[in-house]
Amino acid sequence: MTARIRLAVDIGGTFTDLVLALPDRTVSTKLLTTHHAPDDAVIAGTRTILAEAGIDGSALELVVHGTTLATNALIERKGARCALITTAGFRDSLEIAYEHRFEQYDLYMERPVPLIERDLRLEVPERLAADGSVLLALNEAALLRLVDVLKAERIEAVAISFLHSYINPAHEERARDLLAAAMPGLPITVSSEVCREIREYERTSTTVANAYVLPLMASYLGRMRDGLAAIGVRCPLLLMMSSGGICTVETATRFPVRLVESGPAGGVILARRIAALGGYNRALSFDMGGTTAKITLIDDFTPQQSRHFEVARAYRFAKGSGIPVRIPVIDMVEIGAGGGSIGRVDQLRRIAVGPDSAGSDPGPACYARGGTAPTVTDADVVLGRIDPARFAGGKITLDPVRARNAVLADVGAPLDMPIEQAARGIVEIVDETMASAARVHAVENGKDTAGRTMIAFGGAAPLHAARVAQKLGISRVVIPVDAGVGSAHGFLDAPIAYEVARTFLLRLDGLDSDMIEDLFCDMRAEAEAVVRLGMPLGQLAERRTAFMRYRGQGHEIAVRLDGAKLDPIALRSAFETTYTQLFGRIIPGLEIEAVTWTLALSQPYALPTMDPVVVGSKPAVAALSRRMIEAINGEIIDAPVYTRDSLTPGDAFFGPAAIIEDGTTTIVPTGFRGWIAYGGEIIIEGNVP
Repeated sequence: MTARIRLAVDIGGTFTDLVLALPDRTVSTKLLTTHHAPDDAVIAGTRTILAEAGIDGSALELVVHGTTLATNALIERKGARCALITTAGFRDSLEIAYEHRFEQYDLYMERPVPLIERDLRLEVPERLAADGSVLLALNEAALLRLVDVLKAERIEAVAISFLHSYINPAHEERARDLLAAAMPGLPITVSSEVCREIREYERTSTTVANAYVLPLMASYLGRMRDGLAAIGVRCPLLLMMSSGGICTVETATRFPVRLVESGPAGGVILARRIAALGGYNRALSFDMGGTTAKITLIDDFTPQQSRHFEVARAYRFAKGSGIPVRIPVIDMVEIGAGGGSIGRVDQLRRIAVGPDSAGSDPGPACYARGGTAPTVTDADVVLGRIDPARFAGGKITLDPVRARNAVLADVGAPLDMPIEQAARGIVEIVDETMASAARVHAVENGKDTAGRTMIAFGGAAPLHAARVAQKLGISRVVIPVDAGVGSAHGFLDAPIAYEVARTFLLRLDGLDSDMIEDLFCDMRAEAEAVVRLGMPLGQLAERRTAFMRYRGQGHEIAVRLDGAKLDPIALRSAFETTYTQLFGRIIPGLEIEAVTWTLALSQPYALPTMDPVVVGSKPAVAALSRRMIEAINGEIIDAPVYTRDSLTPGDAFFGPAAIIEDGTTTIVPTGFRGWIAYGGEIIIEGNVP
C-alpha cells in the first residue's frame, strides 16, 4: 500500500477492532460489536480513533474493512428471501447434495437445511450438453411466467444455476436479462459469474449463498459509505476477501460470498509478514478472538490456499456437514473456541466448552451486561490472567465477582469442585479443543504441527498460546506488536487482488497449448477489470494454477504453473512433483487430466527482509505482581507483570509472568522464557513434552 494515513476495521463476533496507520505511529482501539447494526460500532470507533490521533476524517487516504456479517447471515439464516431458478428436473440437487453420510454411524445425523426451501426452487425447460452445445433452447415464455410467482412470494433476490453453464453461460445470461427487464432492481446472481466451475451442487450452493447475502451486504456497505462520508471520510473504501486480497466496494457488493472469511484472512496476512521478519519458514497462525479461533499452516512464508470452504457446519469437524462455497480462500480451520465460548457440564459430567458463545451481548458474566453463563474469559479472570481494570485498554471494566459466581454455579457446584479447579478445567478443555483441531487440520493436509513457530494474535490468543503450543509440540511462540487487533493490522498489508476460475476438462495427451493460453488471456482480462477499479495504474503480479488429477479420480490437486510451459511434458512434471509432495509417490501409467484453471492477479507484494536476530540479554523490569493460578498444576503463584510499552528489544523475562497491553495479555507459563525481538515482537520459548 502507498497511502500514508490508512484505517483498518475488523468486525468480529464479539469485538470491532480499528487500527489507524499514521506516518509515524499506529493507533488502535477495540469496541464491542453492535450486532443489530454493525456499522454503528465502526462509525463510533472511527470517530474515537480519529479524535485520539488528532486528525479529521478528510485526512484518511484509505479505509480497508473486513467483516463477519456475510458469514453470520449464513450461520444464523438471516439473509434475503431467495428463489432459485434452475434446469427442469434439477431443483432437488441442492438438497441431494453429495448423496452420502458424513457421519456414517450417527443414526440421528442431520443434513444441512438448504438456504432456499423447495417451493422456491423453480424450474425452467432448457438443457445444455456437457460440451456446452444446446440440447434444448431456453423456454423464455416459461421463464417469464415465473415473474408472477417471484412477485407473489415477495422474493428479495434470485439465484440462477443451469446445468453445464460453466462451459456455456448463454442461457443463464439470457435468463438474467429477461428477469432484470421484468423486475428492475431485483438482485440476480448467476452461477457462471460467481463460480464458473464443474460440479453442479457446489456451484449451485455458492450461487445461492451469494444471492442470500447480497441484499444484506449491499445495504450494509451503503450505510458504511454514508456513515463514513458523514464524518468527513472521502477516501476509497476497500474490502478484505477470504483469499487474502482486497477489492472495491463494487466488487464486494456484486460477489459478497467472497467475504465469508475476510476477517480471519487478514490475520493470516499479518502472520505471513511476521514469519518473514523472523525467518520462520514453517509457521502456524493462531488467531483467537471472542467467538472463534482460527488456525492456518504457513510454509515458506506462504499460507495454504483452497477453493473450497464450508460455512455453518452442523458437526464441528465433519466435512460435508456445512454449506459448501467454491471461492478462493486461505485454507484454515475455524473452531467455536474464543473468549466468549460458554463452559458447562454435559450429561456425562464432563466439562464442555463451546461452540456457542456469549458474544458481545450479553457477553461473558464478568462484562456485567446480563450474561450469567461462564465463559473462557470468566475462567481467565478467576485464574488471575486478566486484570479486570485494564481489559480492552480499560474501556470495559470486568466484574470478577460475577465471573466467580458463574464458574462456580455452572461448573464448580455440579461437579463438587473448587472454583479455581473448575476454571482450570474450562481453560484446559478449550486449549485441548484448539490443539485437536490443529492436529486434524495438519494431518488432512499431509503435514505436522511439531517444530513450527506459532504466531498468535487476537484478543484471547496470547493468553492461551503457550499452552496450546505445548500440546502441539511447538517450542516457539511469537506475539506480534498490538496483537489484540492483529487481523486489522493484516488488512493494511494485503494487496488488491482478484482470482478467476474456469473449468475446461482435457487430457494432457490432447492438450492444445494455444487454446489454454487464450483461456488464460480471457481470465486475465476479467481479473484485471476488477483489480484496476482499485489500482488504476502500475504492474500486476499474476499466478496461474491448474487443478489436475489422474483420470478416474474424484478430486484434483492444485498445481502451480508459474513459469511452466503449457505443454504436456511440463504439465506432467509439475503435476507429478506436487502429487509426490502430497502423497509420497506417483502412479505410473495412468492418464493425467486438467479440470479447472485459475488465474490470480494482484498488486505486487514483496515480503519484508528478515530482522536482525536479538537474544534476550538484559532482565526486564516488572511493573507490579499479580496472584495467578497455574492452569496446568493449580499452583498459586505471585507472578511479575510487565507492561508491554515499557519493554525494549533484548529485554528478557522468565515464566510465570504476564505482559499486559491495551488489546490483550500475554501469559508466560512456568518453564518458559521470553524476550523482546528487534521489531518489538514477544518471543516465548519452552520445552515441549
